[in-house]
Amino acid sequence: MEKVKITVIHIQGLVQGVGFRPFIYRLATEMQIKGEVDNRNDGVCIRACLDDGQKDLFINRILKEHPPVSSVHRIIEEEEEADFLFTDFRIVPSHSVSNEVTQVSPDIAVCPECMKDREEQPARIQYPFVNCTCCGPRFSIIQDLPYDRRQTTMSVFPMCPDCSREYQDVANRRFHAQPVACNHCGPTYYASYQGRVCTDYALLLESTSRLIAGGHVIAAKGIGGYHLVCDALNEQAVRRLREIKQRDNKPFAVMIRDLDAVKMYAEVNSVEEACLSSWRRPIVLLRQRKDLEKMPLAESLNPGMRTLGCMLPYMPIHYDWFARLNTPALVMTSGNLSEVPIVIAPDEAERQLKDKVSLILHHNRDIYNRVDDSVLQVCGMQPCLIRRSRGYVPEPFFADTPVEGIWAFGAEKVNTFALGKGETVLQSQYIGDLKNWETYHFYTESLERFQRLFRFVPGQLVCDLHPDYLSSREAERIAKENKLPLLKVQHHHAHAVACMLEYGLQEPVLAVVMDGTGLGDDGTVWGGEFFLCDRMRYTRLAYIEPVPLPGGDKASVEPWRMAVAYLWHYGLSLPDCFVERIEKEKIQMLRQMMEKKINTPYTSSAGRLFDAVASLLGICDVATRQAEAPILLEQAITEGEWESYPFTLEDGEAVNIRFMFEKILHDMASGIPPGIISARFHHTLAALCKEKIFQLLQKNNVTKVVVSGGCFQNKFLTESLQKMFSETDVTLYVPSAVPCNDSGIAVGQLAIAASRMFNNT
Repeated sequence: MEKVKITVIHIQGLVQGVGFRPFIYRLATEMQIKGEVDNRNDGVCIRACLDDGQKDLFINRILKEHPPVSSVHRIIEEEEEADFLFTDFRIVPSHSVSNEVTQVSPDIAVCPECMKDREEQPARIQYPFVNCTCCGPRFSIIQDLPYDRRQTTMSVFPMCPDCSREYQDVANRRFHAQPVACNHCGPTYYASYQGRVCTDYALLLESTSRLIAGGHVIAAKGIGGYHLVCDALNEQAVRRLREIKQRDNKPFAVMIRDLDAVKMYAEVNSVEEACLSSWRRPIVLLRQRKDLEKMPLAESLNPGMRTLGCMLPYMPIHYDWFARLNTPALVMTSGNLSEVPIVIAPDEAERQLKDKVSLILHHNRDIYNRVDDSVLQVCGMQPCLIRRSRGYVPEPFFADTPVEGIWAFGAEKVNTFALGKGETVLQSQYIGDLKNWETYHFYTESLERFQRLFRFVPGQLVCDLHPDYLSSREAERIAKENKLPLLKVQHHHAHAVACMLEYGLQEPVLAVVMDGTGLGDDGTVWGGEFFLCDRMRYTRLAYIEPVPLPGGDKASVEPWRMAVAYLWHYGLSLPDCFVERIEKEKIQMLRQMMEKKINTPYTSSAGRLFDAVASLLGICDVATRQAEAPILLEQAITEGEWESYPFTLEDGEAVNIRFMFEKILHDMASGIPPGIISARFHHTLAALCKEKIFQLLQKNNVTKVVVSGGCFQNKFLTESLQKMFSETDVTLYVPSAVPCNDSGIAVGQLAIAASRMFNNT
């Protein structure tokens, strides 16, 4: 037989677990194309008989009409010869062809069509694990690639004849939907109820709803882990939840029935609404309305806060609860005790929570990869991720340089890590504070799982410059055992480069990085930095004038120490009200430490500056959680106050801020309320940053500015800078897809290593 020309179309991107093959099948059938499509570990491959016109139209339609959750990064076309003719178009079994990998879909909120099926399809009436190619669990259940049922935790649930027919029916929405299931063959909820194990969903739904309505706290297994759940309007229930979580004042996120109810409790702009409603279903930080006469939220839900973390339902059981409850809002917080990872296994949940909650609702679909709820806020109409996890991970970032084999280990707190595959950066889910043993175990487990899942072969390791970070120690251990090169990267340079990678910036930029801590090249603690940098190197042009850090790390949990340190450093007197509150003896002891230089390293940290002002104003003297003082200082701002303190910016590396404390002390003595002083402080800091940036831009031949670091989670500060720069011709780049806090560090580390490898430096 004469050879036949075959067109091979290789599609890379988010194309597995999102109905991409069924979409290709239906499109090809409609266009009367003969051929085949299959999943491979490096993408989707189409082999078909196509003339040039047909091929162009086919590819254009793929790019325009692909499933909404999917994304196409690249299409590669090739020609090959075959000695047979295709007689139809079909989907063929998946197979692996190399160590390259395709994207793995994040977990997707249940879609409206599936919710409708729960009312109309006999086998799915009220079925709580309904899903299709457009929705349902993905990353949380996947164990290996390619993405097929046998490679997921759904492998233990054989499909019933009806589900199997749907799975094989190309016209069905569940065609090749790997987690497809129904009441006859799929996962079930269960709980110990009245002395026996109950699997009756209707009864479990009725009993959990009754407990929630009665002010009880329950635990329930979700997509990426267990949640603790109670009525967000019930003060007694929320207080009980705080006891269980061992959480003093840290705000709880709430799940709200629908968008109309969200708008009853919070102010919502169009971007925030789009984020809330997206298939990713993150927690979105919103401005809370406080003037509710009807159905107000519990006072202890988020004490001292103006913001409210809100999310919409994303599992069928969430909708079922709201259909049975009068409350429009549920507290939905991670099911774990303070500081340990979210619980994912039934035995683990029973061990941690059995004696603390009124009922634990399990299900028998195993969670392989634990994922917390993601968190974001909108700054200047730009979504800015704070915690990147469920709904986002493991969707990669596409790099503009090869990153194959680079393994970045991240920072110590709010840790994530990252792997380089080809030209993609695969960032892990949110891990947490590695100083906690359970979290460190989660970290090492996830390192191993990502390595296996994505067929990752390390060639270059990269970690933080700080030798005592557990992430750095793990990198050193693996490097030594495997005889691999290890690059150590300065913390704030990694912050800056993470933002540069996100926006594809290769040229030198001016970077402003402000956070709580990071080891500097000179051995001191940095955190208020102005860099001239590219992806390989940086020059420290300026910084907030260093002051003593009395007690080292203890100063970050006792902000009053920084108030004493700043005023001692600048030779200013502490207010009487502060001295009475803290006590003379403690203050004198701290002064002696600084005078004798006992355990008082110096720091340029902007985070510690926020601490000092918060304590000086009486807002927070002792922190019970990370960054509590800066958060409460921002929350205290009096709206409509636009005044800033006048200043003259001196030319030099160290930015002297004595004037700021002089003005704050004057305002305090004049009886100015703390909220107004906080507003003036924030405005002044933003103005100071802007003036210093433009001073440095004139001296250094750059035109672009990036900001990063945990201090830019401060919405007021970030939006103030955005507004100031909108009135100039200089572009300000604010992290969006990569968190500005330390969970974005790994992405920056990886990009620096890639740049140095690419340039052989």
